[in-house]
Amino acid sequence: MASQNLQSVPAELSPEELEREQAGQAYFDRIISEDSRIEPRDWMPEAYRKTLLRQISQHAHSEIIGMQPEANWISRAPSLKRKAILMAKVQDEAGHGLYLYSAAETLGQSRDKMTSDLIAGKARYSSIFNYPAISWADMGAIGWLVDGAAICNQVPLCRASYGPYGRAMVRICKEESFHQRQGFEILLELSNGTPAQKQMAQDAVNRWYAPALMMFGPPDDDSPNSKQSMAWNIKRFSNDELRSRFVGMMVEQVKVLGLTLPDKDIRFNEETKKWEHGPLDWNEFKNVLAGKGPCNAQRLERRREAHDDGAWVREAAAEYARKQAEKEYAA
Repeated sequence: MASQNLQSVPAELSPEELEREQAGQAYFDRIISEDSRIEPRDWMPEAYRKTLLRQISQHAHSEIIGMQPEANWISRAPSLKRKAILMAKVQDEAGHGLYLYSAAETLGQSRDKMTSDLIAGKARYSSIFNYPAISWADMGAIGWLVDGAAICNQVPLCRASYGPYGRAMVRICKEESFHQRQGFEILLELSNGTPAQKQMAQDAVNRWYAPALMMFGPPDDDSPNSKQSMAWNIKRFSNDELRSRFVGMMVEQVKVLGLTLPDKDIRFNEETKKWEHGPLDWNEFKNVLAGKGPCNAQRLERRREAHDDGAWVREAAAEYARKQAEKEYAA
């Protein structure tokens, strides 16, 4: 679909400005139609820029907020090995956030502005991180289900039409694959342990299954941004398509775990050749996004505290940079 059918150039432009806008639009349309990439200095429709800023910043916020439920278990992990692995995973998530903030900055938004929007409650992040992690088995379920859903959603983003975003996703997806394996291994060990440990693993899967499915976003007929994002080659598949793929993956993997998925309606539709799942509580999803989830207030409060506690580091870094710049200028 040509983007010029979806976007109009600004009104009331001078002939020279209008010519530049039309040339820019033609170039953008050609790049999208060729399935190539837009780079930061290329002309792009303002709506494309805003869509990318919204998606990339939300993704970055999700990585940073997502550190909280797992960091809380580092000191309580059952062994030194588990502590080290979990610590490395949390560090990876911090790195993912930084990659994505850097990609968003190429679109003209400062990291300070994105952070202030987050801690003020103006920006969204993935609904999944507003649920509590109440047992060690939740670290397994988060790795297997949440990171598994993230991989299913994010691997196609490696081909996103915006260059910095797609390139950032390549490394992120490689690291997320290790995170999912870590979660799977935690659940596998628990499911092969004592009956109480296996039940703990099953309870964790029961808690995280539905929220993980809702990570892909609302159903296609209630997703206002998906169609346009797909037309611009930012997204490659719809929410429902990705959700169906994910269910098919989990159906096979849960057999190896010796556990069950809490969904009696899962089936493979021979006509559509797609996996189908039972109904999801989309009212709950909307309430969590609106700030009414079990951990929304706690997650933002912790983020504000961390931001305030780190103020002296930012000030020291800025002062150091200023002095270095003065030395270089004097030289």
